[in-house]
Amino acid sequence: MPELRKPYLLYLGDCQQPTDAKTAYGLRDWCPDNVLGEWSLPSATVRIGLPRLSPADAAARGAGSLVIGIASVGGQVPDRWIPDLEAAIAAGLDVVSGMHTRLTSFPTLVAAAKRHGVRLVDVRHSDQVFPAGTGRKRSGLRIATVGTDCALGKKYTALALTNALHARGAKATFRATGQTGIMIAGSGIAIDAVIADFIAGAAEVLSPDNDPDHFDVIEGQGSLFHPAYAGVTLGLLHGSQPDWIVLCHDPTRTTIEYRPDFPIPPLSEAVAQYLQAARITNRAVRLAGVSINSSSLSDNEWAAYRTRVSEELGVPVCDPLRGGLDPIVSVVLGVS
Repeated sequence: MPELRKPYLLYLGDCQQPTDAKTAYGLRDWCPDNVLGEWSLPSATVRIGLPRLSPADAAARGAGSLVIGIASVGGQVPDRWIPDLEAAIAAGLDVVSGMHTRLTSFPTLVAAAKRHGVRLVDVRHSDQVFPAGTGRKRSGLRIATVGTDCALGKKYTALALTNALHARGAKATFRATGQTGIMIAGSGIAIDAVIADFIAGAAEVLSPDNDPDHFDVIEGQGSLFHPAYAGVTLGLLHGSQPDWIVLCHDPTRTTIEYRPDFPIPPLSEAVAQYLQAARITNRAVRLAGVSINSSSLSDNEWAAYRTRVSEELGVPVCDPLRGGLDPIVSVVLGVS
């Protein structure tokens, strides 16, 4: 992946759902020094709390790139965004996208970028050829974040786990598997853009042999219970070959987001299904803990929920943004 020009102006398009802006939120929260502001169409209802800057204003303040901060269903770049992207190009900014639609598929953007001497960077797409998965046991230790649904904290949990392991003196590397994680980490593989037969192999490439005491913390994608994206989840799980999984969940969701006919199973059932799937390539896989987005719960509600789920599953239950993940780190370090 080419090196991205920083700092960033985050583009929200006409975003109506906060979960669709997870790329913008992730960059704001995990690399704040590299983010100058946000820009969107007037019809957008989502704001992420940064200064509102036009592309020209951002360029004047030293911005290097306009980053599309949306990760919407289907990953399309709609035509109504094109004038704003052209304005960014005219201001001298690179345009960076993690969407499935390639920026280079728009002739007007290609021509404008050539005219102004800037780049169109499609982070999700790579010319790299991946092998099929082998299932071979690799050296080193691996933790995979998995979820009951999409967009509920798998990336945040993986990043927070990596930081918490570093704080305890452990060797750990965050392995990015989505566009936002790649923008944060500077490397990785966009797993959902890999041909299905080679997802497991790409995950093996992402997390190669390492020192016996080194942890690869692998960002999860999708959900086993999602009717559209379960295949990505399964291939990533098999290729990651985790020694531990951390289940991520939002207690306010009872059905898959945007799929009201697909209920989210009880957490005990979700854990059982994930462990069964993961045992295909690592029969010793274990549940290390549960990571919860508890933002909808009061302090008392969160305390009661945490206790109940911990007693039910027999593992620590944490929120990475509300107390941290140190109890889960203690499990994987064997000191719980």
